[in-house]
Amino acid sequence: MSPAAPVAALTIRAYRPTDHRECRLLWAELTAADAVLYGGRSGDDSGAAFEEYLTRLDLSGMWVASDAGGAVVGMVGLVLDGRGGEVEPLVVATARRGEGIGRALLAHVADQARRRGLGQLTISPAARNTDAIRCLHAAGYDALARVTLAIDLNRKGSVWRDGIDLYDLRFRC
Repeated sequence: MSPAAPVAALTIRAYRPTDHRECRLLWAELTAADAVLYGGRSGDDSGAAFEEYLTRLDLSGMWVASDAGGAVVGMVGLVLDGRGGEVEPLVVATARRGEGIGRALLAHVADQARRRGLGQLTISPAARNTDAIRCLHAAGYDALARVTLAIDLNRKGSVWRDGIDLYDLRFRC
């Protein structure tokens, strides 16, 4: 993936309560995209979990990317995890992907993590989201810190498909 060109007239700033509606819609986009990746439905109110997210005690900060017109086009959060941090979530509006907005948000959250004295920053994309994984790798997230494995308890109509090799073992994703 080639480096994205600098995003013109993009501002990254702290989340404000007036951003709530736009950020909730971004959260809904993220939820819907994950549902598509895994063959599920996003539900009637795919942005509802955003309300719960805002109440997390381990949420250290949240920032939005806004364009020249002031519209929120992306958001990123920093969740504390011991002496490290976790990027949760990272969302860019579907219509604005590929413009470098995600990379700008990742650079900003990394700077904020450094300022807080955190020693490591992790992010956990969905295993099937190859676009996100490629973008994250290009942004410097090139070390595997944790692997989450699943067992499919309902093998009928399984949505898992051929995936990756890790330590000479084959995994579906």
